[in-house]
Amino acid sequence: MNRNQWVSLVCMVEASIPDDRLKTCIFNGSLISFKALEYNATIDFYWSPLLVESNSDNPIIHRVDYRIIRADRIEKRASVWRDADIIVFNSYLWWRKQNDDMTMKVMYGSFEDGDARLDEMEMIDGFEIALKKLTEWLGENINKNKTRIFFAGSSPTHFWASNWGGEDSNKCLNETEPIYKVGYKSTDYSLMAMAKSYFQRLEAKGIHVEIQNITELSDYRKDGHPTVFRKQYVPLTKEQIENPASYADCTHWCLPGVPDVWNEFLYGYLMDKCI
Repeated sequence: MNRNQWVSLVCMVEASIPDDRLKTCIFNGSLISFKALEYNATIDFYWSPLLVESNSDNPIIHRVDYRIIRADRIEKRASVWRDADIIVFNSYLWWRKQNDDMTMKVMYGSFEDGDARLDEMEMIDGFEIALKKLTEWLGENINKNKTRIFFAGSSPTHFWASNWGGEDSNKCLNETEPIYKVGYKSTDYSLMAMAKSYFQRLEAKGIHVEIQNITELSDYRKDGHPTVFRKQYVPLTKEQIENPASYADCTHWCLPGVPDVWNEFLYGYLMDKCI
């Protein structure tokens, strides 16, 4: 989701820089940097989906059967963010259960030191451990007079068509209009509530994390996903081709599309502090 928003933001900024000599995009492993040379401005995307170190940190090959995080390891990732003027975090999708029995493992210590320990736990408990470490790091390392911090709200998915009166077997396939029911809500807000409660603890240190509330407005947009038109990284099977809904992407968003609105909100947040 964060990459979805980053691509949207880069496209919006790049449109104002028609001269290709004044912009560049550099790929360096987990870090992608768009640079607007004339303005000495950089918009980075850093792949760290579970916030702390994990077995999903490879920006290309990160689909694993069992997610593992290292509870006490964040510095390797966070050193990239340390001097940023603005940081936008987003992590919820990676903590959602893909099935009812899904759990994860949390690693303490290290194999190198001979004190490694793996604890199995629920996904939401792993999220809390990562939040705790992130909050600790922010409290000890962020320059509150320089860096503004945002945590994006949870991005809704649209896999269960019965939520809006359709057939679940179709997911969001062939949807061309948003949901019009006022007050429609399908997203679990518990992860966002947990994140907010942890970030509130930073207020005593003068560090404010702004929650970018994108969830409710995005919940209506069952028509905004790429469905079968997304890039496929592995060849489709015969069964998938015969049943397009089986591989429809109802998680990510088309561009131009919904993430552009998220960035309009982000721009509003930023400009409000400048006036």
